[in-house]
Amino acid sequence: MRFLPFFLVCFLMSATACNSQAKIQRTTSEVKAIVKDETSDYKYNPPAEEGVIEKIDQPDSYWKDMLAPAAYNVLREDGTERSFTSSLNDEKRAGVFTCAACGLPLFTSDTKFKSGTGWPSFYGPVNKEYVKEDVDSRYGMRRVEVSCARCGGHQGHVFPDGPKPTGLRYCINGVALNFVPTEDFPQVEKQ
Repeated sequence: MRFLPFFLVCFLMSATACNSQAKIQRTTSEVKAIVKDETSDYKYNPPAEEGVIEKIDQPDSYWKDMLAPAAYNVLREDGTERSFTSSLNDEKRAGVFTCAACGLPLFTSDTKFKSGTGWPSFYGPVNKEYVKEDVDSRYGMRRVEVSCARCGGHQGHVFPDGPKPTGLRYCINGVALNFVPTEDFPQVEKQ
């Protein structure tokens, strides 16, 4: 019990750290065009149309069969992966981060930044309608939980300590995401 206050202070400090800015590799409109025209074989085809979400409602047995145990724990049981364990922390290529359960494009490399928290961090989603935000009062804290708007999978939390232009930090579990490099998307013709 003596170490509980020390642990809580360390946890809160790591959860609110923010020490870098994103490297912009493509404009948001270019990435949205890529996402809209994306034809990769996701678990659910077609991927979302801009601003249109068709909800996926499957029983727990479906998700348990489809997801790895760690992904199931985070996405379906609101778990949290250990910090600094995701390979997506160091992912620097241009691309899109999709929901690991349903493939909905949630974040892009354009909005990713190094927060120092140990989880992939973004200052904004691909589309605000693609993420659901709810108040999370568990563990004696008041936070804003972030979930996939299509399948309801828990992604992480959003905090008001991110970089410009939004000032937000979407602190996301890497196991809840898949990364699709830009070169795996079909080329988009500029109009």
